[in-house]
Amino acid sequence: MRQIPYTMMKFACFERTVEALYKFVVPKPRSECTKGEQLVVTFVAGYIAGVFCAIVSHPADSVVSVLNKEKGSTATQVLQRLGFKGVWKGLFARIIMIGTLTALQWFIYDSVKVYFRLPRPPPPEMPESLKKKLGLTD
Repeated sequence: MRQIPYTMMKFACFERTVEALYKFVVPKPRSECTKGEQLVVTFVAGYIAGVFCAIVSHPADSVVSVLNKEKGSTATQVLQRLGFKGVWKGLFARIIMIGTLTALQWFIYDSVKVYFRLPRPPPPEMPESLKKKLGLTD
């Protein structure tokens, strides 16, 4: 209930954010960026992904936290007691924590790849067949 959405958001949001940063924020193509500049993009994209991870998983984590304190309660009972506002309490602190943690995870991952000179995949592109189907080719 909480880990799957968190993990899906971590990867999907990170990839899309990297694409958006290179498209709209970074003034030059990724291939022309230094390793350091690419690592900065990685950190920023990781932090943004972490913010979304925190938002997606916070309500379920709030319920689980109360369940761990109150043995014998059910998730439904806790959810009813907390209400909509209650499951969002503490979100700001969680955003700071998860945003930083996720940014550091992606930064370390990319740093190891840079240090060991492991190949980094190019940004994903839409397949030619789909471009033709959508009428996006010249």
